[in-house]
Amino acid sequence: MTGLPYLSLLNRIPLSVDLSYFSQQLSAGLAQLHYGEQPATLYEPIRYIMGLGGKRIRPLLTLLGAHLFTDNLDPVLKPALATEVFHNFTLLHDDIMDQAPLRRGQPTVHEKWNQNVAILSGDVMLVRAYELFLDVPPHLLAHVLRRFSQTAAEVCEGQQWDMNFETETQVSIPQYLDMIRLKTAVLLGFALELGALLGGASQEDADHLRQFGTGIGVAFQLRDDLLDVYGDAATFGKRVGGDIVSDKKTFLLLTAQAQASPTQQAVLARHIGQPVPDAEAKVQAVRAIYDELEIRPQTEALINDYFQDALQHLERVAAPETRKEPLHRLAMQLMEREQ
Repeated sequence: MTGLPYLSLLNRIPLSVDLSYFSQQLSAGLAQLHYGEQPATLYEPIRYIMGLGGKRIRPLLTLLGAHLFTDNLDPVLKPALATEVFHNFTLLHDDIMDQAPLRRGQPTVHEKWNQNVAILSGDVMLVRAYELFLDVPPHLLAHVLRRFSQTAAEVCEGQQWDMNFETETQVSIPQYLDMIRLKTAVLLGFALELGALLGGASQEDADHLRQFGTGIGVAFQLRDDLLDVYGDAATFGKRVGGDIVSDKKTFLLLTAQAQASPTQQAVLARHIGQPVPDAEAKVQAVRAIYDELEIRPQTEALINDYFQDALQHLERVAAPETRKEPLHRLAMQLMEREQ
């Protein structure tokens, strides 16, 4: 890894700093990471996917989690970057499994190069993620690596459950919620827990922050499911109704199937899991059932439940309210987003 001379800038963070300040430091840090040079076909795909942008939520949470307890974020940045490298590793491999042609509007690595290249490049990203943890203080290193390894395995479990659900005819709502907790939310929770531990927090406070991040993560994914059906196509960033077209088992679909009348069940059966030549007609028909059953307000209520429970964990953290304000702000931005 190359040196990161800008790290000292992170020492001078005012309490009322805007979230963009942290984001700028993360972007600068990611730009200076060195993954390797030769063979170019191994390392160029890594630089490509890491350069596609994204919200950088996970490393941002790590910095914010540490900032609750300390002004010295120098030792936190590399481990924070590890969460982003790992996250993009999972995206690279997920794209192969999903046969996705695009990632953030650009060709996926396996499309731009090939699947073998994508697999190997992803493997190196996982190795580099572990390498970025090596600057963790010795008294925390073993614990952090154990927690990261557990989280990484849980993310893989969530992905496997998601793939299993594609072919299973019976998926319960609790099973779906646990799947998105594993696939999406646990890494957000770990990112906050990591920052807290590196910032000198007690294990109790670190646990509360992990639960805060996990709750926000589940709410975030449910919000994404909702936007896929009811979002504005101009701002959502991808095709509205894509989950319906692909028969994805979301909270909305599973709830509708559980609550539908025999007549509504018949309509769903004609569209879900069946080849339908008119995709837009399929989206409209299924959405009409959702409207009849008031699936949208039920989803919004569940999102609010997870959000409020998460905020209670944040309130229990023994840190000044002024330091919690950026986390409150970020959580609100995630819940209010339209894309």
